[in-house]
Amino acid sequence: MALSVLSVASEAYPLVKTGGLGDVVGALPAALAPHGVDVTTFLPGYPRVLAALEADAVKRARAPANAGAQSHKGDERGPGLLRAQELDGSGEVSHGWGAPLHRWPDLLGAPAQLLEGEIAGHRLLVLDAPGYFAREGGPYGDPAARDWDDNWRRFAAFARAAADVAGGAVGSERFDVLHAHDWQSGLAPAYLRFAPPAADVPRTVMTIHNIAFQGRYDAGIFASLALPAHAFAVDGVEYYGGVGYLKAGLESADAITTVSPTYAREILSPDFGMGLEGLMRTRQRRVSGIVNGIDTAVWSPSADPSLPARYDAATLARRVTNKRAVEEAFDLDAGDGPIFCVVSRLTWQKGMDVLADAIPALVERGARLALLGSGDAWLEQAFRDAAERFPGQIGVRLGYDEALSHLLQAGSDAILIPSRFEPCGLTQLYGLAYGCVPVVARTGGLADTVIHANAAALAAGVATGIQFDTVTYESLVGAIALATDLYADAERWEQIQRAGMAADFSWATSGRRYASLYRELLAA
Repeated sequence: MALSVLSVASEAYPLVKTGGLGDVVGALPAALAPHGVDVTTFLPGYPRVLAALEADAVKRARAPANAGAQSHKGDERGPGLLRAQELDGSGEVSHGWGAPLHRWPDLLGAPAQLLEGEIAGHRLLVLDAPGYFAREGGPYGDPAARDWDDNWRRFAAFARAAADVAGGAVGSERFDVLHAHDWQSGLAPAYLRFAPPAADVPRTVMTIHNIAFQGRYDAGIFASLALPAHAFAVDGVEYYGGVGYLKAGLESADAITTVSPTYAREILSPDFGMGLEGLMRTRQRRVSGIVNGIDTAVWSPSADPSLPARYDAATLARRVTNKRAVEEAFDLDAGDGPIFCVVSRLTWQKGMDVLADAIPALVERGARLALLGSGDAWLEQAFRDAAERFPGQIGVRLGYDEALSHLLQAGSDAILIPSRFEPCGLTQLYGLAYGCVPVVARTGGLADTVIHANAAALAAGVATGIQFDTVTYESLVGAIALATDLYADAERWEQIQRAGMAADFSWATSGRRYASLYRELLAA
């Protein structure tokens, strides 16, 4: 019998994504399906999510009544979003969402309703709460990237609703496991522990995608969270005198996962635990490190529709067409020298300050840089200045563009990831799959997924990239120098590319480990 899991997150690709969290949550349903696990994703009703659901509902409503015998899970479960659409004589939708699965007249201060749809062929539940989510800007902040002042209430309401759905308070909905991701969902396990909506509470898993983002708020908000007084305790939601959303989830969950084995060890120390290392040590036996996978249906150089030239490990020469396209997109001088790329948030965590200092040394080695990202204003300016100082050698595109990120992996020779800490990282996995050699700091998931090109690994033909210790100017420049030296030996460089492309970082192994964890919890 299949297990049912409610995956609770603030992002899921392709509906909403600001980073790796969205990619992972979007990929989990398909990754777990082969292992007998039915995943329903639970998302906030941001405008872009509702717009996508409405477009899908209209498309389905317009389809001929006998167009295939496939049923949608909403049809099986009752008056869901996709079933409730009705047509007028013109074929247009005559009214809005139709009957929701559930309504909350007052969800921590605002009305809300539960809608149903699908994401990439899998079931999706959406918390439609206009007072919390019908806003211009991103998931967490306004158009100027300032955090919303009421994020504490927005994501507490989201977590309360998730606990109600998973805990049996919403119609016939029942789940074996609630799987919460990052601080935005962290209160969901706490609600199930301290204020369960029913007696039969599912098991809970809390995944840390980045422990640096914790959702810490003043103690004054506690009275508005609809939790019993005893929940404000050191073994509950209290955190250094305030309320900690991630801390609450880590304290309350039956199991904790991080997104790589090395990161699971690192966060036990003050250098990486960000104040939660003591709690992580007390719960160490509950912690597992499971490396993220990548969606090979989306990230495949042999089938990627965004590439000028598709290729595989046997046809690497075709990458040169993509390289020319990168040069054009980033105003780089054409040439045969290596192109390093960066696809990243421009922050201290990502080591972008050290990279900015290392640019003259990179140019001196005859290399070029194509950078795609956004972040701290001073770092954005530093890279703009570098592009002006080295025209034709440094190209910068501020912001994010999904198709352009694919092109960079397919046309650049190496990808630079000098992160000071990196729970898992996905860009190095994309690089491996695309023959874009990762040059990474030896930390977290970067250490777990890239095999350093030392003499032994090169001789054995297993090297897949370059690692360096400590994120300093000297170590990064040394890694760039090693990469350019290896690049000059075309045969050896192709050996590294092919070894990376042969590595399996699909969700097959990771999906199996998550499924095993769920079953272990239920058996216990």
